Amino acid sequence: MSRVAVVGYPNVGKSSLVNRLSATREAVVHERSGVTRDRHEIGCEWNGRAFTLVDTGGMDELDPDPIAGSIREQARAALADARVAVLVVDAQAGVRPGDEEMADLLRRCKLPVVVAANKVDGVRDLSLAADFHRLGLGEPIAVSAAQGLGTGDLLDRVTGLLPEDDAAEEEDGTLRLAVLGRPNVGKSSLVNRFAGADRVIVSEVAGTTRDAIDLPLEVDGRPVVVVDTAGLRRQARVQESVEYYTTLRSQRAAERADVALVVCDAADGVTAQDLRVAELAMTAGCATALVLNKWDLGAMDEPALDHERARVARKLRLRPRVLTASAQSGRNVERLLREALALGDRRRARIPTPELNRWLGEALAAREPPHKQGHRLRLLYVAQIGTGPPRFAVQVNSRARLTRDYAYFLENRMRARFGFDGVPLVIDFVEGGHRRRYARPR
Repeated sequence: MSRVAVVGYPNVGKSSLVNRLSATREAVVHERSGVTRDRHEIGCEWNGRAFTLVDTGGMDELDPDPIAGSIREQARAALADARVAVLVVDAQAGVRPGDEEMADLLRRCKLPVVVAANKVDGVRDLSLAADFHRLGLGEPIAVSAAQGLGTGDLLDRVTGLLPEDDAAEEEDGTLRLAVLGRPNVGKSSLVNRFAGADRVIVSEVAGTTRDAIDLPLEVDGRPVVVVDTAGLRRQARVQESVEYYTTLRSQRAAERADVALVVCDAADGVTAQDLRVAELAMTAGCATALVLNKWDLGAMDEPALDHERARVARKLRLRPRVLTASAQSGRNVERLLREALALGDRRRARIPTPELNRWLGEALAAREPPHKQGHRLRLLYVAQIGTGPPRFAVQVNSRARLTRDYAYFLENRMRARFGFDGVPLVIDFVEGGHRRRYARPR
């Protein structure tokens, strides 16, 4: 799919304009300068043409901050992948030296460029756009990200510059893999290892990642979208409004994902907050595994690892696997991707009905169903009725005789038999055509 890079000086309204053009609220918007850092790809459609808008951080060539340098590199990488560039400028501020530097960079890129003079919020401000003719990039278009004025003209210009033969192709069966975790545990480093390139900004400063960044990959011939997310802290510690919105983006990324890798710091082990993040992912319906990153630093020996695995199995009902890796050295990174694909397959798996009923017979033989007032629960039949996550219906003679403890026993037996560790399951117990859900992901 064609990419359109949206670039410009800091705080000119690039993210607001991307949200307006895509009719979404995907890009984080804040009055503070420098909120956007990584490049963020968001789908857009106009008059039947689908393309991808790439929101980038503000480029200030004179800012000596290392983060600012990384932002500039990400914006240049976005331009290298793009078919069209949109230079966003602040019409109220007029032409600034930063705008001229950006115009010079875009001329060297030899891309078709559209100048969007933003913050033209009324008819009286239309003449302000004319000042940007001197950038030498063609006719500027007056737009207002806040009011929506001129955005149709901008989209007409952009789609007119896109190549006709570059049709959008939607991949069926694409696995969405969310990388979640506390701040500064190495999520972005791990995502860059997956990509084999510095696709997202990495810094020792906690909170560097602010958006949920989608990164399309191909693993063993299969399409995968890896989503790098902002660090999730305890809700009581989320004080700044920017952090509130980035946390919300991370939670929504989990809701849209098929699989979640919850990254932990091996030096700390699996903390209480790591367990909360895993619960969030599993409640959202993600197949989940925990990853002890920075394993090459030797912070934990094998007995300690066995203890952490036993603790996770005891604390989390879905019993996700605990894996080890090192984003810095690349150790076990390929294994993580293979495990993510396997989790995605198990989340979409369909178990044949004869196998399910053999499992049910074995479970009944291992532990008799409960009985109340001299009447015993009878489990008659089981069949799978859905996938993603797997859902099963068990025919019973009386729901009133079913205990929660026995429902959990069946769920655990099913996990052990069919390899559903870390995969949310839904088991409905049906009597007389009515359903009541007892086992559910939480």
